Amino acid sequence: MKPFLERLAVKDDASWAMLNRRLDEGIPFQWHHHPEYELTLTLNSRGQRFIGDHIGRYDDGDLVLIGPYLPHTWHSIEPIDPVQPHVALVMWFLQDWADRLTGNYAELRAVGALLQRAATGLQFSRETAAAARPLIEGLFERPPVERFLRLVAVLTMLSADKAATPLSVTVPDATSASPERNRIDRVLDHIHQHFVEPLSIATLADIAALSPSGLHRTFLRHTSQSVSAYLIRLRIGRACALLSSGDLPIGIIAGDVGYDSLANFNRQFKALKGITPRQYRRNFVSAVSSTHRAAPPL
Repeated sequence: MKPFLERLAVKDDASWAMLNRRLDEGIPFQWHHHPEYELTLTLNSRGQRFIGDHIGRYDDGDLVLIGPYLPHTWHSIEPIDPVQPHVALVMWFLQDWADRLTGNYAELRAVGALLQRAATGLQFSRETAAAARPLIEGLFERPPVERFLRLVAVLTMLSADKAATPLSVTVPDATSASPERNRIDRVLDHIHQHFVEPLSIATLADIAALSPSGLHRTFLRHTSQSVSAYLIRLRIGRACALLSSGDLPIGIIAGDVGYDSLANFNRQFKALKGITPRQYRRNFVSAVSSTHRAAPPL
């Protein structure tokens, strides 16, 4: 597993980036963040998505828009069609790109409002996602100019979705690149790469080149939570992925996500999720079984 601050490359003939990601083995848990907005359409896949402090289920046709620096990952449980790969169609664009687009054209003011709402992550309604799906799928086959126009059309369509659901409660400080932003990115990179290991405030403060109290203030300003709260959410999020994707004993899962004490793991899990790890697994299995019974035949 390699969680990271993702650095995205934009082709010379484009002003934004995209990826047609096809994975036979499934979508792995790779907790990361980046300065770009991200629009992701997930196809032929069922599992969980983790966005900021949100943990939720996703299914075929799930469409989500994520704001800058909001940590996220998907973790697949199973494909809809087992002989086809899991698919994630992903589009990335920077704040400057969005500002030029929405600031220069009055017709796109609604898109600007949409992007402000995306700071917490947005899941679009089933109806809007279904309408946008053919536009997004076709976008990847078009030349650069047509791709750009299609992306604008998709964002305009999404801006009219009044039923879009916000996902995360906490919102990162998405300020532009600065020494402080670089400091916090180094700390987040280290946390993401080593969250299952013991982490000390002293070590993280050294990485940020700050005092422990300076780290606390800076981390709180950029993530709206303390280092310990962020670490707990990350560990419990990983535990949720493991609980829902297999039958590993809960004691093993606790150790795999960084807990030496099963009692402490159970206590922190219930405090964050409102139920025990065992209940979480039972509820997830029950919900997936209900989805299978309700799903029409392929």
